[in-house]
Amino acid sequence: MACRISELVLDAADPEGLAVFWGEVLGYVELGREGDGSIEIGPPGAGFGGAQPTLVLSPSTDPRPRKLRLHLDVSPTDREQEAELERLLALGARPVDVGQTGAESWHVLADPEGNEFCLLRTRLQPV
Repeated sequence: MACRISELVLDAADPEGLAVFWGEVLGYVELGREGDGSIEIGPPGAGFGGAQPTLVLSPSTDPRPRKLRLHLDVSPTDREQEAELERLLALGARPVDVGQTGAESWHVLADPEGNEFCLLRTRLQPV
């Protein structure tokens, strides 16, 4: 028996804003809200337990004390990496320097709250 990643939980000062950002980045839709202000987003028509994990934006006022130990990697599905980079920057992502050499095949970015993620070069088929 094995496990699957069913959802990823991301603390957020502004869950609403990050839900919009990540919804646009991933093509996810809002699946539900909890009484604590958490917002769950996921693939349209699939939801929790589908082929892809959902993302839960959980309200938090704790500042990030150091580098994240986990980050997301995203891959373009309907355009090349440079076009997707332009789209992500227009949505509010920003480039981040974490010591790259410039020879990497990926771009290191941060979402509007500073959570780092990488845009990979490899184009994947949509799920």
